[in-house]
Amino acid sequence: MTAITDSSPAVRIRLATAADMPAMIPVVNAAFAIETFLDGTRTDEERMAEMMHKGEFLVAEEVVAEESADGVAKVGAVVNGTGRIVAAVYTELRGERGYFGMLSVDPSRQGTGLGRVMVEAAEDYCRKHGCKQVDIVVLSLRPDLPPFYRKLGYIQTGTEAARTSRPLKDGLECHGITMSKVL
Repeated sequence: MTAITDSSPAVRIRLATAADMPAMIPVVNAAFAIETFLDGTRTDEERMAEMMHKGEFLVAEEVVAEESADGVAKVGAVVNGTGRIVAAVYTELRGERGYFGMLSVDPSRQGTGLGRVMVEAAEDYCRKHGCKQVDIVVLSLRPDLPPFYRKLGYIQTGTEAARTSRPLKDGLECHGITMSKVL
């Protein structure tokens, strides 16, 4: 289990299934609502299903404390795997290179270190599947992201045309910033 260092409930990271999509989609869309330069929502069932065919999502679900017969909480128990999903990240294996994207943390849990935990989980997933490096692409209209990823050891390795799941608002220009890290 992965624990967060603040007073937020602990989480466990696991592979998502198609059954998780109804809980994941609102988390992803809420996390990406900050991207007001794009029209529409970040994802929907169709787009997420397409991504699940190409790669895997990891999700963080809150650990639900379960009480024992004597009324003492059993720390770390997840009741029937029904903890609330509070974060997600998409991963894709590309030979010796891994990729992650769509890092999403429920706005109520942002700033707690959960984003960093999800990045580490994505890196571990790629590493366990033989990847030597991991790549990400952030949009140039999100200047807050490159410094965050640089703190985690990522370096800019190039630029590319922006690939977005929804259209840019009129009059805006955007490109993708490729960042990589040796695992």
